[in-house]
Amino acid sequence: MPDITTDYATLALIAFGAYLLGSIPFGMVITRVFGLGDLRQIGSGNIGATNVLRTGNKPAALATLLLDSGKGAIAVLIARALAGEDAAQLAARASFLGHLFPVFLGFNGGKGVATFLGTLIALAWPVGLACCATWLVMALIFRISSLAALAAAGSSTLWMIALGEGRMLLLGVVLTLLVYYRHAANIQRLRAGTEPKIGKK
Repeated sequence: MPDITTDYATLALIAFGAYLLGSIPFGMVITRVFGLGDLRQIGSGNIGATNVLRTGNKPAALATLLLDSGKGAIAVLIARALAGEDAAQLAARASFLGHLFPVFLGFNGGKGVATFLGTLIALAWPVGLACCATWLVMALIFRISSLAALAAAGSSTLWMIALGEGRMLLLGVVLTLLVYYRHAANIQRLRAGTEPKIGKK
């Protein structure tokens, strides 16, 4: 954890703003803009890019991926510019929690993988890119998005240590545990061999 150098009132405002930004359900917005219907009634019902891809519309899925990752990155970068590294890590947590538990959807949101990767890229780009590479390799080998996500999240703390970003270690542990928590049903399906592959409608 970085030293706390920002006053608590500023940190509270940054956390609130980052949470609201993270709460924007871009997957639902994009599917409506593209005329694809209600994302909650499609596939797994999840609001993330993987479920948008199940509509068969790759541009919509890509837009969702970029926006969901971007909102985490933007929250971190704004917080760092306004205050410092302590605020940046707080914004990462708050935006991630916003995506998982958005106020706009009754606190029932997505699984957070894109937002997780976006925050890591903004906080320390070598760690973020290493986690993205882990996701990509696992996805290419196994063609299962959830397995790739779990591997990317699980490797994040190892990459933090290897790349000299120990100040992010506690953040990495917390976010990883949340990713695994939100993927509990996926983990059960992976064990049962019933988890769908990438692109399956």
